[in-house]
Amino acid sequence: MFTEKDRQQLEGKGITVAEVMKQIELFKEGVPYVNLLDSATLNDGILSVSETQKQHYISLYDKQKDALNVMKFVPASGAATRMFRALFRFLEGFNPESDTFNTYVNRENAQGMQTFFIGVEKLPFYDEVIQRLTAKDPHYEQLPDDRQKYLFVREMLAEDGLNYGAFPKGLLPFHKYKTHSATAFEEHLYEAALYDVSNGVAHLHFTISEKHSRKFDAEFNRIESYVEEKSGASFTISFSYQKKSTDTIAVTPEDQPFRDNDGSLLFRPAGHGALIENLNEQEADIIFIKNIDNVVVYRYKHEMADYKKMLAGILLEYRDKVFAYARMLDGEEVTEAQIAEIKSFLHDKLNTLTAPDFHKYTRHYQVEHLKEKLNRPIRVCGMVKNEGDPGGGPFWIKDEDGNISLQIIETAQIDRGNKKQVKILNGATHFNPVDIVCGIKNYKGEKYNLPDFVDPKQAFITGKTREGKELKALERPGLWNGGMAFWNTVFVEVPLITFNPVKTVNDLLKPAHQVKEEG
Repeated sequence: MFTEKDRQQLEGKGITVAEVMKQIELFKEGVPYVNLLDSATLNDGILSVSETQKQHYISLYDKQKDALNVMKFVPASGAATRMFRALFRFLEGFNPESDTFNTYVNRENAQGMQTFFIGVEKLPFYDEVIQRLTAKDPHYEQLPDDRQKYLFVREMLAEDGLNYGAFPKGLLPFHKYKTHSATAFEEHLYEAALYDVSNGVAHLHFTISEKHSRKFDAEFNRIESYVEEKSGASFTISFSYQKKSTDTIAVTPEDQPFRDNDGSLLFRPAGHGALIENLNEQEADIIFIKNIDNVVVYRYKHEMADYKKMLAGILLEYRDKVFAYARMLDGEEVTEAQIAEIKSFLHDKLNTLTAPDFHKYTRHYQVEHLKEKLNRPIRVCGMVKNEGDPGGGPFWIKDEDGNISLQIIETAQIDRGNKKQVKILNGATHFNPVDIVCGIKNYKGEKYNLPDFVDPKQAFITGKTREGKELKALERPGLWNGGMAFWNTVFVEVPLITFNPVKTVNDLLKPAHQVKEEG
């Protein structure tokens, strides 16, 4: 199947023939749908925390954090193109010489564009766009309104304008303060200063596109001293790129390797699930994970930080218990009562079920089984009430071997043709805002090899085209879905204020992104 030239191409990417063959086999077999048993709900897979408990967990984290290596991990490689999709369509479909804006909105059902222009003066880049337009044409404001609208959007997106569509989302202006506009990248620093600080230093790691590395470096150099002065923290920033070795092969509809016109094999980036390799390179004791576009203006940051500390406190309390039990199992002979206690902890606190016939095991195999359940990375994930936003949610699932576990599942993993599965999906009370705190070491301080805990059967196969030819592409199991399938998992209810992603430009008009009285 592979020529010598193919093998050289594979070697250059750091991918083995065996790995490619596994991927092709997955295309042939297809990715199975998950089997939902039920949605996770409050007190049945999702922990509800009282105000008193919340303060306890915040205090627990604050007391321990200076003795820990703490980090914030931010997936930030996404371009802003999708954020401006409606605006690109507007440029393609609207001609101010022969069209009216209202006609366009009605014809294209483009209510989003109407919302955009109603709130346009509240957007953080409004002043800069207007300054650029009036510099190019001093009579800009006397032009017909439809012409102004077209030129405004063009100045935002065109290559000879601000070219925002080609920006990484993290470097776009998100919030307009009195003195300046802040990018999402800058807001992550301010937020990190409130909870991701150990001994006065906040450590952040951003996974970015390699082509944008200089832009991120330049942005940090530009804002570092200002943010440090305002926040009272110093920052250690590191970056990494999605590894070429995590790219996946594309295949034809007949499951044969897809080749470009020059005969070379086509590989594609494998989605954010590939970032498990980047996360695996981190050495921190506690890692906060949050997407680049989920930030808020300053006045909400302290409330946001308290919930991050709460999740971290829960992680520490549970992790310390896991460590004590793992140490106990590695020690001298454990009693039947101790085994029962550990089994109850796994079930009641970590939502981890032991084998159905566990009681039939010999003492030795019971201990080995409990060790295997305890010796895993642990994650505590915030879950917000379902308000109809798209995205994954918390569910109980059963795998092919009959094992029941708590997982974050995306809609694409569910058989929409199965009425029972759809009923469970539609009954979900919470969804996943990607608000995660992780522990990736065992009680000896040894780091787990995170790829060992991925479920490869939770990958995604999608249809694409290249140069007019159909192909099938493979995404690795999502970072917080199948990429963490075999972690110990705790879901905790957090309020909606913790979830403020910017998926479209109009999201910047929502209250969490409007500064108002801020200086």
